[in-house]
Amino acid sequence: MGEVVVKINGRDFPLTCADGQEPRTRRLAQYVDGKIAEFSKSLGQIGEARLLLLAALVIADELSDAGEALQQERNRPPAPVIADAGAVASGIREIAERIESIAARIETT
Repeated sequence: MGEVVVKINGRDFPLTCADGQEPRTRRLAQYVDGKIAEFSKSLGQIGEARLLLLAALVIADELSDAGEALQQERNRPPAPVIADAGAVASGIREIAERIESIAARIETT
């Protein structure tokens, strides 16, 4: 097991994690510490338990929003797939030729 010490609200917390997960655990702890710092700055030191609870609720809300966005993305109909790119290119060439033909007729009148 990996071991890491993280600092949350100025206090060190020793943690164990799966081997190789130490950098991720530090990053996550820094994110939590950042949320707690935001609350400390605006609300003051209202107690560690309350700060942790507020941070947990905000992070849970962010996770919920991300989950809902992911679900909406999964439910969105897929973009149409062009089955035959050669046919599309051919169609574009035909349209371009028609436009050139019309432009030539306009120039001659």
